[in-house]
Amino acid sequence: MHRYVERVVDLLDPSLNVLHDMTEDEARARVLSADPDAVRGIEGSFALVARDGITVCMARSLDRPMRYFLAKRAEGPALFIADRMDTLRSALAAEGLAHQFHPSYTRMVPAHHVVELRLVGCPDPDPTYTRFFTPERSALPPNLDVIGQRYIGALAFAVARWLQHVDRVSSGTAPIGVCFSGGIDSGSVFLVVYDTMRRLGMSPARLKAFVLDAGGPDVAQAHEFLDRLGLGLFFEAIDAGPEALDLQETLRVLEDYKPLDVECAALGLRLFRGIRERYPEWRFMLDGDGGDENLKDYPIEENPELTIRSVVDNLMLYQEGWGVGRIKHSLTYSGGLSRSYVRTYAPARRYGFDGFSPYTRPSVVEVAEGIPFASLTAYDVPTLYGLKGDIVSRGVKAMTGFDMPVFPKRRFQHGAIPVETLRTSLIADEAACRRAVHALFA
Repeated sequence: MHRYVERVVDLLDPSLNVLHDMTEDEARARVLSADPDAVRGIEGSFALVARDGITVCMARSLDRPMRYFLAKRAEGPALFIADRMDTLRSALAAEGLAHQFHPSYTRMVPAHHVVELRLVGCPDPDPTYTRFFTPERSALPPNLDVIGQRYIGALAFAVARWLQHVDRVSSGTAPIGVCFSGGIDSGSVFLVVYDTMRRLGMSPARLKAFVLDAGGPDVAQAHEFLDRLGLGLFFEAIDAGPEALDLQETLRVLEDYKPLDVECAALGLRLFRGIRERYPEWRFMLDGDGGDENLKDYPIEENPELTIRSVVDNLMLYQEGWGVGRIKHSLTYSGGLSRSYVRTYAPARRYGFDGFSPYTRPSVVEVAEGIPFASLTAYDVPTLYGLKGDIVSRGVKAMTGFDMPVFPKRRFQHGAIPVETLRTSLIADEAACRRAVHALFA
């Protein structure tokens, strides 16, 4: 009887794993067990592959994109794993397997799940998915002071662990940057980072609030935010014009085609490029990505598939989309922030930054899912939109003492550059972008 010879090619960069209180071998053993409680106990940022014979298990945190491609060989299946499509394609080409590649044949490991594959040979069975993070919904009392303190308290704990990691892997003097707009998410992250650095005895002189200035309203907002709190010395603008936006380069880096994510990535690339040009050695950056998802602060009216009830009543809808096993779940891209976090991750990695989005940490998401949104909003859309600023500002006050300014919501890309200028400089039509992404791999 013929026996296939299976092969696993792990192309992930292990230096990007930031694990707390355990070794990478211990974390891999937990992934291989596929025990939800054991995998949930992995603290930090990770993308891990574990293997036992023909069984391969993969798991990732929300902030670490992870893809795989199962190639066919005469001697047996070969599983390639990486964070990018182009890395998978290059690896296949090096093995003489490029003819098998198509971007739609790659698969993204969905966040918060262990994906288990059995490499048994042709035909390989479908993977199995085991959820390892299921936060309890509506577990908190309908008290905004309690909710805010718990939410920002979890954020502060995540920030403290990351800052301690930074000092362990650097000289203890590495500069810290925050992608800043003066909005609720980046503003709260900046204030918590500043407060935590002081509590840990770290010099706040290491900290900067980087604001992308492409002619949009964020520069004035960021100035006002910091000046009101006496923190204006941390402000630093990165200048850019609309001519700096490059759709093809953005699609090449992003490897996705959703217009809002394309816009966000294009401006993110310009911000990180500007920081890199000014500071060649800068490494560590934070941002507020995940905050909108946690507190359900996206315009429901912009998406005809959504209602206030679907947003409020579905577990982690904005983090995971409709979810694994649902008819609209994309195997190629997954869904929600599990998919779209590439807009943050890829631009930062393109310019050599180690990024951190503390609002994506499970301990923070868990508090957010525990908020009793239904009882607090009575399914009223304007009330839902007002909830975020109220919760976060109360939490920031309780944890840091700062009276945080709260401004109306605005997407990062629409604050960095006027919307009209953006839409004429970067025409991100979804169908055209999808074709362009596929053309990258033709």
